[in-house]
Amino acid sequence: MMFPAVRPRRLRYNPVLREMVRETTLSVANFICPLFVTFGNNIKRPIQSMPGCFVESVDVAVTSAAEIYSSGIAAVILFGIPEHKDEKGSGAYDPDGVIQRAVSEIKNAVPALFVITDICLCEYTSHGHCGIVENGQILNDQTLELLARTAVSHARAGADMAAPSDMMDGRVRVIRAALDSEGFSPMPIMSYAVKYSSAFYGPFREAAQSTPTSGDRKSHQMDPANRREALKEASIDIDEGADILMVKPALSYLDIISDVKHAFNVPVAAYNVSGEYSMVHAGARLGWIDYEKVMMEILISIKRAGADLILTYFAKDAAKVLNETC
Repeated sequence: MMFPAVRPRRLRYNPVLREMVRETTLSVANFICPLFVTFGNNIKRPIQSMPGCFVESVDVAVTSAAEIYSSGIAAVILFGIPEHKDEKGSGAYDPDGVIQRAVSEIKNAVPALFVITDICLCEYTSHGHCGIVENGQILNDQTLELLARTAVSHARAGADMAAPSDMMDGRVRVIRAALDSEGFSPMPIMSYAVKYSSAFYGPFREAAQSTPTSGDRKSHQMDPANRREALKEASIDIDEGADILMVKPALSYLDIISDVKHAFNVPVAAYNVSGEYSMVHAGARLGWIDYEKVMMEILISIKRAGADLILTYFAKDAAKVLNETC
């Protein structure tokens, strides 16, 4: 008997065969592209810590949305930066708020684009926290009504899906009930079901101007050391009416993505967050890594872990790579 008897390399020698037996396939259809939207006109402000990303006024965001759709990316998620902030984050649920305007104008210009809206108060509160704050404490139940009002206002503007990211207990149930009572029962909810209190959010907080003025978010976002708790949180959100479960961040939590995917029979999304994106850009700028190759390896790892949908700032660059190889 010749040694070795089994030769796995036989399936690796030829590039055509490698592609034929590839276990995980990444598609442009898997991507959701984030957009940061603000008031004003003709604004396209670079985000210093996130090369290639911008804070855009609604008119510019409409153009960007059309370009994103033309690249084959079918969905965007919107984050708003208001003109004024207050303790209750009233800009989040203002019928004439920045996200409400952006949704309406983007859907008018690119009706086939699937528009998701982030449901949280942190970008709109003067203290930078995700809910109402009293005596230094984030009040869970009092915050829920405002989140529900925000989701309904986005639905009225024409949003296709709500994505609550606040991590308040019970928010999916309250948002689901509010949407249903206002005639938006077909509107799905993609919950940030498993959102960790992560150090990878720094560049996003610069872009969204949402860094807390005091304290942190550890009282509601999850401890990075916890794994079993992720399944508990995901199970609760399904029971409350979530249609898609999200894990955030993605790269340091591939095990969690896999756990959630295997435990629940619903689509799983993963957020390839700002810090993950910025690190790749920084390394590539220094010449230490190959930007394109590392980008694609990260995205395929997230897909391989079990994510059906990937929210990523790499979306446009990755779409270009995938489109060129088709």
